[in-house]
Amino acid sequence: MNPGLTQPLTLEGTFVRLEPLTPQHLPVLLALAGLEEYPYTPIPKTEDGMQRYLQAALDDQARGHALPFATVDKRTNLVVGSTRFMEFEYWPWPEDSPHRRPGLPDAVEIGHTWLAPHAQRTGLNTEAKLLLLTHAFEVFKVRRVTLKTDARNLRSRQAIARLGAHLDGILRAHRPASDGGIRDSAMFSILAEEWPAVKTRLGGLLARGALG
Repeated sequence: MNPGLTQPLTLEGTFVRLEPLTPQHLPVLLALAGLEEYPYTPIPKTEDGMQRYLQAALDDQARGHALPFATVDKRTNLVVGSTRFMEFEYWPWPEDSPHRRPGLPDAVEIGHTWLAPHAQRTGLNTEAKLLLLTHAFEVFKVRRVTLKTDARNLRSRQAIARLGAHLDGILRAHRPASDGGIRDSAMFSILAEEWPAVKTRLGGLLARGALG
């Protein structure tokens, strides 16, 4: 792992700003969490729950395992949700391998993404993903970005597919579900060689004002 990669930073686009997640975001995220039911996403509804949620994210960041953000709508300068880099993978390359890049991850996941109802299907998610993917492929220089969601979450699956991600398959009985059952996960990926086309696609969607 490389804790230097998870130092707080801000990613900024035209419509959205991803700023470092801090404990000060607790009140606004708690208020947003109460605006809608998130049946397939574990969003805490209580102050204690949200405090644990934030602390877990920050603990993972301190260990070099995550880089969490608050999502800000620049048009209003209001926080509308959260997202993060997580699950950094460092593959065990042989010492003499030309693919070995000490300190740089081979893959990373974008996850824990959720938006308040009024921010959904506004283009904020599309631009946020463009910012995150650009950082992943052009700064972290990963070989793969993973995105996953509860297989039942058709809205999330459609949003991920709209980015240009490839559905790798359904990982059955993958983890506990947010509703207390056992979750199957729809696993998606974008590879480094696919990134230029995906970047062009996302830029085109934003230019046309496409929702996502």
